[in-house]
Amino acid sequence: MGNIDIRIILVPLAVAFGIAVFMGPIIIPVLRRLKFGQAIREEGPQAHLKKAGTPTMGGVIILTAIVLTAIPFSSFVLLNSDSQQVINADLFFLAFATLGYGILGFLDDYIKVIMKRNLGLTANQKLLGQLFIGLVLFWVLMEARAGAEGQGFIFKVTLPGTDFTIDLTYGYLPLLLLMMIGASNAVNLTDGLDGLLAGTAASAYAAYAVIGMMQSNYTVAIFSTAVVGALLGFLVFNAHPAKVFMGDTGSMALGGGIAALAVITETELLLPIIGGVFVAEALSVMIQVASFKFRGKRVFRMSPLHHHFELSGWSEWRVVTTFWVVGFFLAVLGVALEVFFE
Repeated sequence: MGNIDIRIILVPLAVAFGIAVFMGPIIIPVLRRLKFGQAIREEGPQAHLKKAGTPTMGGVIILTAIVLTAIPFSSFVLLNSDSQQVINADLFFLAFATLGYGILGFLDDYIKVIMKRNLGLTANQKLLGQLFIGLVLFWVLMEARAGAEGQGFIFKVTLPGTDFTIDLTYGYLPLLLLMMIGASNAVNLTDGLDGLLAGTAASAYAAYAVIGMMQSNYTVAIFSTAVVGALLGFLVFNAHPAKVFMGDTGSMALGGGIAALAVITETELLLPIIGGVFVAEALSVMIQVASFKFRGKRVFRMSPLHHHFELSGWSEWRVVTTFWVVGFFLAVLGVALEVFFE
């Protein structure tokens, strides 16, 4: 475990939680007055139709709490650090990934809610935006990891549980793009039930807070705990029955942020474990689509996976709490692998 003062973890968490709880009663009525209500798919579970009109785009609460906490606290550490350049690059990387995908999600929500186009951005528009953000992030990494005296940059990926390391150089770019695009979409798919994503994401970000502490990386530890605090504060209003949904504004930002944390901590191959719930949700959609296309049959009652359990007779709260527990244990497993094989 690194020598990070525990107060550097607890204070940002408490501040972000307080900001989110304070903002909820202010933002939610505004979203309601602006008629930023969630549209519910008719082909979805019928029990969800009663949620139509619940304010969405609540991700602005999460993002505001993160920005007002993570950046000031990280900047304070930056001013008192001997590794200013590294911390500054890490902070920019995490902030750009989170806010970049958050803005992309905001545009998607805006088109759905204001322009009444239920699918939001087209698939190509969304992919183009995701690729652009990924390319900017790769350039930031190249600048941050450039070796001294023109020795070039290093991109190494280590297989969990071994000392086996591969230096990918430019081959890291497709991996980075796959992580950023895959994580943002997978996390987005998980946001389908009251409190489901906020709870599972809190566990995943808590795992990276611990990893940040292990690596004595102040920026990672502060950023991760700020996100956990923001999510717990948001859960006050998002737990069943939800008073507000985070929308793509929040879910895509969270996906981009968690992928960025895996990159900064060089735990790329642990991301599918720590974010195992998100991976399962995404795989369920891929399997469902492929099975129906090639076999004409569905594997699940409905995808993403949480809807399958709903239509199997589970209550919404049972599905959510079960996924929370699974997400928590996967996060613990990811941290354990990092600790054991450090």
